[in-house]
Amino acid sequence: MKKTIILAMLVSAMGIARAQDHAAAPHWAYEGHGDPAHWADLDQANSACKLSKEQSPIDIEERNARKASLSALEFNYAAAGAEVINNGHTVQVNLPAGNALKAGDDVAQLLQFHFHTPSEEKINGVNYPMVAHFVHKSADGKLSVVAVLFKEGHENKTLAPVFAALPAEGHPTRLASFNPADVLPTNHAYFKFMGSLTTPPCSDGVRWQVLKQPVELSPQQIAAFHQLYKMNARPVQPLNGRTVEVSE
Repeated sequence: MKKTIILAMLVSAMGIARAQDHAAAPHWAYEGHGDPAHWADLDQANSACKLSKEQSPIDIEERNARKASLSALEFNYAAAGAEVINNGHTVQVNLPAGNALKAGDDVAQLLQFHFHTPSEEKINGVNYPMVAHFVHKSADGKLSVVAVLFKEGHENKTLAPVFAALPAEGHPTRLASFNPADVLPTNHAYFKFMGSLTTPPCSDGVRWQVLKQPVELSPQQIAAFHQLYKMNARPVQPLNGRTVEVSE
């Protein structure tokens, strides 16, 4: 009996500790308490959200972008299983190892892609309805993100399985076969700049490539995402003298 009581007390204490840890975790959001203007105040680890001078997203003004001989983006993606999750801030598609982005001598592995509405990036001051961020990581730990902009149009057949089964938070959906290459536009011309993560802790040193050609999503697909997230986009950040290059 005594052992049972002690065990119950330990389990209870562990549960309280976990609850306290959860309660202590700083909550960030896109609106209201914990919105982007206050991310840096929520946790010291988020200081870059306020102090860094190369934050993302940005407003890309085409007339000010410098034409450059940028390396072609080689997307070495292939079909495989995937997991669709709702992490409480967006819908994210996790992908297995084996997909890579090559740009010149730089190679980075695709980890996942996720969605923001409206597009976090602006082009000439205008948002698109949605954007997908393809997050890659190199062997030395550097991040490289490719942004795919979405405009309203026809149903996106590739993303139909994702938008048809958008999961509630904590209930992942498995896709038997998904090829991320099929999400990309046919033209891989892009804007390039150095920036940051667009969510806390806003770490900078991230290489950004925003594809110029948008792809289509149907109004129904956009509405389906809005059922989960009406808005999950960080406002554009100051350029602070950074150069935006555009492939010739």
